[in-house]
Amino acid sequence: MKVSYLFDFDGTLVDSMPTFVSAMLRILDENGITYDDSVIKTITPLGVAGTAEYYVNTLGVKKSKEEVMHLMKEYMKDAYFNTIPPKKNVIKTLKALKEMGASLNVLTASPHITLDACLKRLDMWDLFDNVWSCDDFCTGKSDPEIYVKAAERMGTTVDKVLFLDDNINADKTAKSAGCMVCGVYDDSSKDVVDQMKKATDYYIYDFLELLNINL
Repeated sequence: MKVSYLFDFDGTLVDSMPTFVSAMLRILDENGITYDDSVIKTITPLGVAGTAEYYVNTLGVKKSKEEVMHLMKEYMKDAYFNTIPPKKNVIKTLKALKEMGASLNVLTASPHITLDACLKRLDMWDLFDNVWSCDDFCTGKSDPEIYVKAAERMGTTVDKVLFLDDNINADKTAKSAGCMVCGVYDDSSKDVVDQMKKATDYYIYDFLELLNINL
């Protein structure tokens, strides 16, 4: 069976979760919003637009959705443009998969303004057939339909897609949509590793492990 790979970006391909978390919580702090540790797991699959909507409609941030989205992008830009590194062995593994003829694709909550710049700076952009932000689908990774639509755009069916993400909520949703799912270790999700292993088909701590998965 020919499998198409669909990768999350933050915390999966690049070591950016500290930047993402800092930017998102900064907005809540600046607006005097109280929250608990679960908020990051909740918003990570939503995309920038979805998170902004959640902040305004659910958490009570007193700004427009557009204003919140602008702040998110501004707070994250410098790190994505200049400093965020790839995770260990990601580039080596992606190049090996590409040489094997695999279709490599990205689906992330990050907006294109930071996503594209970071991938190009790290010389990863040309490794992918498609690079999508959730904004391109007008929905987030908490919606099973986004995985079905991504598969259609890749010219395949959802059951022939291996989705990789460090977020347990996104992994569970992709699984419910019919994807094969591989959980990816990140420090931001280390407290739910056992849960992720139970919810996914595969789990990797290092990207090189991906080359040993028989699909």
